[in-house]
Amino acid sequence: SYSTMSHPLVTVLIDTYNHEQFIEHAIVSVLEQDLENKDWEILVIDDGSTDRTPDIIRKFSSQVRYIRKQNGGQASAFNLGIPEAKGEIIAFLDGDDWWRQDKLRRVLKVLETSPEVGAVGHGIIEAYDSGTKRQVAISSPLQLYIQDIDSALTFQRVRSQLGTSRFTACKSLLEEILPVPDDLVVEADEFMFTLAAATVPTIFLSECLTYYRLHGNNLYQFSHYDEAKLRRKNQVHQSLLRNLPPKMTALGLSAEAIQETLKLTWIDAERGRLALEGGASWETWRVEQVADQRKLATSSWEKHFFGYAVLALALLLPPQIIYRLRRSYSEQSLFNLRRTQPSPELPLPEVDLLK
Repeated sequence: SYSTMSHPLVTVLIDTYNHEQFIEHAIVSVLEQDLENKDWEILVIDDGSTDRTPDIIRKFSSQVRYIRKQNGGQASAFNLGIPEAKGEIIAFLDGDDWWRQDKLRRVLKVLETSPEVGAVGHGIIEAYDSGTKRQVAISSPLQLYIQDIDSALTFQRVRSQLGTSRFTACKSLLEEILPVPDDLVVEADEFMFTLAAATVPTIFLSECLTYYRLHGNNLYQFSHYDEAKLRRKNQVHQSLLRNLPPKMTALGLSAEAIQETLKLTWIDAERGRLALEGGASWETWRVEQVADQRKLATSSWEKHFFGYAVLALALLLPPQIIYRLRRSYSEQSLFNLRRTQPSPELPLPEVDLLK
């Protein structure tokens, strides 16, 4: 067992910033976990909230260890919180998300019965303002250890199952990874979970154990164009592309495996750069060709046709127009999800990441 007499088995590390609408729900979802032996602590790192978040957290003062810091972003919250954690395992939760009641029991069982595994991820239920929910998961459990191009390709498809509120890891592994670069004011979790999966085997569960809330104030996922947020997001992607390859090289990965592991981050970074700064049409074509090449390999002829039409358009129009059109399409899709009222008679729609 990971548990000792002097330390809790697990630290639930909640990072929060201006989550007055959501933080109580997050904390209560932890307190209501169905563990028989609640050998844990809840550690909340408040990244300088300016709303009522501190007052709400203090309502739980007897059950929560609360540390308030000057605003510095997600990386700074993790760099402070991980060394402060008393548990031998750390389960991360964003202050605007919440957990299913059996979340901790399921992930702790994996870590206790598989000593070679250092981290666990799982599916999510996207929760929209309207009440609409959507499951995003893999079809069956998977163990992954990034060592070569094939495992890097699989990682690309399932990495969304390791975001903050669905990432649990051994503290000793996280201490090897620290420090997280401070300029990762958002998406600091990607730095940690990528290196975790490249250092030790990681298990992905097919169950959806986290409710991932999509709302108007998400710092990373935002539904309407905001140049400041897009610039911040692009700076974060550029930081990941600078900081991860040397660390992965030190772990023994080949340049090809590293490139494959970080391909989606590179696509996002290039799309952001071209949308903000512009560039040559051939650059847009190159990015979209890389983005579409795997999807086109398994698509119907209709999707082939549509994909090639988009690539042709990329050669005809300036990048900023292409990405303005792409944003409009994405915003409309998200708007439809936000406005669609859930039907109690229908099961949650599912997205299988391994298809």
